[in-house]
Amino acid sequence: MALSDSLSPSFYNHVCPQALPAIKRVVEAAVRKERRMGASLLRLHFHDCFVNGCDASILLDKTATIDSEKTAIPNNNSIRGFDVIDKIKSEVDKCCGRSIVSCADIVAVAARDSVVALGGPTWEVPLGRRDATTASRTTANNDIPPPFLDLPALINNFKKQGLDEKDLVALSGGHTLGFAQCSTFRNRIYNDTNIESTFASQRKANCPRNGGNTNLAPLDPTPALFDSKYFSNLLSKKGLLHSDQALFNGGQTDNLVKKYSTNLGSFSKDFAESMIKMGNIKPLTGNQGQIRVNCRKVNV
Repeated sequence: MALSDSLSPSFYNHVCPQALPAIKRVVEAAVRKERRMGASLLRLHFHDCFVNGCDASILLDKTATIDSEKTAIPNNNSIRGFDVIDKIKSEVDKCCGRSIVSCADIVAVAARDSVVALGGPTWEVPLGRRDATTASRTTANNDIPPPFLDLPALINNFKKQGLDEKDLVALSGGHTLGFAQCSTFRNRIYNDTNIESTFASQRKANCPRNGGNTNLAPLDPTPALFDSKYFSNLLSKKGLLHSDQALFNGGQTDNLVKKYSTNLGSFSKDFAESMIKMGNIKPLTGNQGQIRVNCRKVNV
């Protein structure tokens, strides 16, 4: 088996050079079939890394001993892409002739390939993560930032993971892709004052005060395109989530939001750097953890 104590982009180069192209093929096909899947795979990596590191714990199904993260509040009925990860795993194992690529690495690479498929920047993903044998619903509930946080709480939440304010703003820019459910922005559109009134009215049409919890709204005007519109939206008080608008609300991140809104190159560069940093949170390496054969289950 390939064993190493630190992550490296060339980790699979000798043991299975076909691995990364195989991941890319499956991700591209999935995103072609449903553009939203790109955003979902990006979010999967984020929600994995913020819970005890990037160790694929989010993929584990509930058992007598596994307290699955899939039913934690931030994930329940909203986290998706598990079937795509299963498909990637089966393709990669077929190409490599055995189970050698970890589920954690698959999630990290799939996030990068999703961003690229939707017009975003590319980056070299450090590889060599191994897979957790445990999961924690409690940690998922505590550590994944909820959409109603204000700026100081967001800064704190990211700081706990070793991420700074620039990482917070850049990674929040992942909301240039995808959709959010009504339950995550209802309070904002009915109660927040730092919101553009026409925008609020438009959102209320598909998100009533009662019911319609899972109705979707795009996080920015172009939810299947990686661009800087998420940030221009914040300048005009059209952030969908309270936590989005918190980044441009008179606080210390205002200037970075302004910069990214007019400079896609700068945002893309910082986003790629912050994604690498996030992907490096507490990985299992060497002989820690395992290489799961089935991404949903611990090896027996």
